Amino acid sequence: MESLISLVNKLQRACTALGDHGEGSTLPTLWDSLPVIAVVGGQSSGKSSVLESVVGKDFLPRGSGIVTRRPLVLQLHRIDGQGEYAEFMHLKDKKFTDFGNSSTHLLIFCFALVRQEIADETDRATGRTKQISSVPIYLSIYSPNGKNILTICLLSCLLLLLYNISTVYVEKMLKSCWFSPTSPELHLVNLTLVDLPGLTKVAVEGQPDSIVQDIENMVRSFIEKPNCIILAISPANQDLATSDAIKISREVDPKGERTFGVLTKIDLMDKGTDAVDILEGRSYRLPNPWIGVVNRSQQDINKNVDMISARLREREYFANTPQYKHLAQNMGSEHLAKMLSKHLESVIKSRIPGLQSLITKTTAELETELHRLGKPISAEAGGKLYTIMEICRMFDGIYKEHLDGARPGGEKIYHIFDNQFPVALKRLQFEKNLSMENVKKLITQADGYQPHLIAPEQGYRRLIESCLVSIRGPAETAIDAVHGVLKELVHKSIKETHELKQFPTLRVEVSKAAFKSLDRMRDESKKNTLKLVDMECDYLTVDFFRKLPQDIEKGGSATHSIFDRYNDTYLKRIGTNVLAYVDMVCSTLRNSIPKSIVYCQVREAKRSLLDHFFTELGSKGTKQLSKLLDEDPEVMERRANLAKRLELYRSAQAEIEAVAWTK
Repeated sequence: MESLISLVNKLQRACTALGDHGEGSTLPTLWDSLPVIAVVGGQSSGKSSVLESVVGKDFLPRGSGIVTRRPLVLQLHRIDGQGEYAEFMHLKDKKFTDFGNSSTHLLIFCFALVRQEIADETDRATGRTKQISSVPIYLSIYSPNGKNILTICLLSCLLLLLYNISTVYVEKMLKSCWFSPTSPELHLVNLTLVDLPGLTKVAVEGQPDSIVQDIENMVRSFIEKPNCIILAISPANQDLATSDAIKISREVDPKGERTFGVLTKIDLMDKGTDAVDILEGRSYRLPNPWIGVVNRSQQDINKNVDMISARLREREYFANTPQYKHLAQNMGSEHLAKMLSKHLESVIKSRIPGLQSLITKTTAELETELHRLGKPISAEAGGKLYTIMEICRMFDGIYKEHLDGARPGGEKIYHIFDNQFPVALKRLQFEKNLSMENVKKLITQADGYQPHLIAPEQGYRRLIESCLVSIRGPAETAIDAVHGVLKELVHKSIKETHELKQFPTLRVEVSKAAFKSLDRMRDESKKNTLKLVDMECDYLTVDFFRKLPQDIEKGGSATHSIFDRYNDTYLKRIGTNVLAYVDMVCSTLRNSIPKSIVYCQVREAKRSLLDHFFTELGSKGTKQLSKLLDEDPEVMERRANLAKRLELYRSAQAEIEAVAWTK
């Protein structure tokens, strides 16, 4: 049993240390899946006294009216050794070891400083008013095993003897602590308990009218969780039908499977009355047995009556009161603590398979999220430079995958070459350049004052050049279209490079560097690609014209006037010849222009997209590199929290497996 309870206690302790409080957390939470015991009751029902009795320490603030104004999550840790101390989560570096008053040399554990800190921390959240706050106070108490405490108790009694305390009282203490085989146990049980503000029916002065509902909502938010064991405190000197604790626990736990009924103030009932019907389950039956307790009175508290004496008196009360004598062994705060531990063990056993499943699932989710957020940043310049280079290489790799077909996008370039560019060439209106009127005009102008003798060579050249020049337009359009696709793939690759999402400035700088490189490649591509068109204009393929039939072979006569050659048939044949040549050149350029574009733009983008950026990085100092790695502080904080949370879950898995192997 101890190993199971210690397991949950360790996990809850780790949860508290890592800020896993369940309520309102944006991170995966283990806290809500671990069993916890909540103490519920009306104001002045004695719930805080019950809690102190279970813990065996006098540490809670006291007073009239509403004293508990914030939930107190109390974690009890049983440890080896002789040191006893307390820690608050809001004071992580401070241990409360001065549990007593200095005149007794720290050996009387009255927890005065702890009690004062609870009151002070409550005031920090609510002010010195009667307001309440739903923000819990987290307190951990570490105490050694029973033998060590009994030894300290013995020393305490001897010290009290030195201060002239009654010898009879000291002997009684010594016997109860050490020599009695049935002495009350005061060692801590590994538990997590929550002390909640007392339920009330009326708002008093200084409280808002909504205080009644506010407290009820707060209590409900804790006890409605299926992992919560409800300790419903009801005073025996009031009608059970009016019990606030029973009413609200029945609403959230109709079958009562999670509810333990605790009856306080039995010793304060009117003469002639008793609580036997309640304790035996006849007045209100619960699956778990009712337990009666006798707490210290205010007079006992004022006299600093210790918990050992209080438990002795409680035991004597039930053993010596005729009405409860037959129930004595199942009554008292000592029995309550044992029963809670036993019940907690059974709950833990039933929850372990579900916990393992939750931990496995959540661990995978945390690892995925951490991978998405990326690695933390190095503080050194070399580490920063390495991080930037690695991220850029990842981006460059994704970009190449788009171009090579491993990712979508690169096929758009082929679509430009196979569809858009050929269609643009076909749409060129060569017919306008080769109309009868234009052919005659250019031929005549090319002849000048001396008409051509055999074939109008200069006229042919001018006609061909006027047609080929128009190919520059589709070529430039194809270059720009490929440039647009390459830029689009930069955007896609940046979005798909998860590591770049961490660093907005680096993302912008990588985009700028990539676009600048693409612009340079586009300009170079235009120079080289348009040169192909210019080459076709500057040097014609002679063999094409040598194969053309001569005029005389087509019925031409040398006796005809030279001006007769400018008739429509002659001009039409010239236009046809020029169009045939231009079509041949278009067919050639249709293949060579895409090759030039791929060589100058696509190939270079794959080879050296970020080369200039890498060169500039080498000259940057630590501050400039830090600016590039200006990660969002919220992301940094979330990564750190996720890493801690992942550590918690891995530790929890190891702890559960260790306990499972020992069974």
